Amino acid sequence: MKRIYLDNAATSWPKPQAVKEAVCLHFDTLGASSGRSGYQEAIEVERLISETRLRLARFIGCQDSSRIVFTQNGTDSLNLVLHGLLQENDHVVTTEIEHNSVLRPLHDLSESRNVSTTMVSPNSEGIVEVQSIQQAITPETRLVVISHASNVTGVIQPIAEIISAAHAQGAKVLVDAAQTAGHLPIDVGQLQVDYLASPGHKGLLGPLGTGMLYIAPGEETSLKSIRQGGTGTSSEQPEQPSVLPQKYESGSHNVPGILGLNAAIKYLTDRGVADVQKSIELLTDQLITGLDEIPDIWRYGPNQITPQIGVVSLNVNGLESHELATILDSSYRIQVRAGLHCAPLMHRSLNTLETGGTVRISLGAFNTSAEISKVLEALRELCS
Repeated sequence: MKRIYLDNAATSWPKPQAVKEAVCLHFDTLGASSGRSGYQEAIEVERLISETRLRLARFIGCQDSSRIVFTQNGTDSLNLVLHGLLQENDHVVTTEIEHNSVLRPLHDLSESRNVSTTMVSPNSEGIVEVQSIQQAITPETRLVVISHASNVTGVIQPIAEIISAAHAQGAKVLVDAAQTAGHLPIDVGQLQVDYLASPGHKGLLGPLGTGMLYIAPGEETSLKSIRQGGTGTSSEQPEQPSVLPQKYESGSHNVPGILGLNAAIKYLTDRGVADVQKSIELLTDQLITGLDEIPDIWRYGPNQITPQIGVVSLNVNGLESHELATILDSSYRIQVRAGLHCAPLMHRSLNTLETGGTVRISLGAFNTSAEISKVLEALRELCS
């Protein structure tokens, strides 16, 4: 049976053919580090990395490409802000929908720097209400951290309103766009977000081991680098460079990954994020409509009116989530993810924490209506 891949919230697959070709270009032809040498191939690598940075900047509405920092992944981007910005006795407002990439650094900072955190709960539709964020902000609040969309329920959060409300009360905002970059249009200039973090390997369709962080103008003065080392610039100086992006990019870049990301962003730009968004919206509607007609399926998340990305969580009566995922893979070649999805507080809110979580179906840029029909057929068969 042909593989039906529905784990795009973990990493996207397949990748555009151009991504593979760009990665192989470095392995087969260029084979040089970035910013370290002056021969022809090294200069070409540096040019392509600069091109990737510019593509990413344009893709998210950033006017200055130096404000795009390459990281190892989305987790690395989030850690850079949390560990580089927060100081002793600071206060953070975040939410129960967050990933462990936020929750665990905040736990560490609570022990190492006495950083306190207020957790805001979503409403019954999974939406974090602006008023709840406003009420949680205090004079000591330095940062609000919010996922653009839940990786468990797929609910899209009102980040524009949250950013505006936080700024009005003097707090900075870090948006985790792990589930939305590449799936929804994002314009950091219009949003006026302070920090936006994203992996390169999910909706952006790049290789694993890539990530980006957008830093708003002026924020680099208060955001410390958390890793120091060689940058290929100002090598005679003992201190880390203070200019962007070198301040945050110590060590050799993941050149094959970044070149692959370059090709991925070009693909998305040419295709159009609006086209990807519409495709996933139609498939999500098809999936939810079909699931809601099958007895013995519990679907977690919003009704079809609430805006969401292509992430749907469910359970089947009488089957544990991991058991259901194993059956779908072994018997139908349908590949999904089971468990807590690194978001324990969201599962606590859904009352699925103690029962082992949910099965998550997550759609991507290359899924089809025929695949969704096969998923629904398999679940009908299992439930019968």
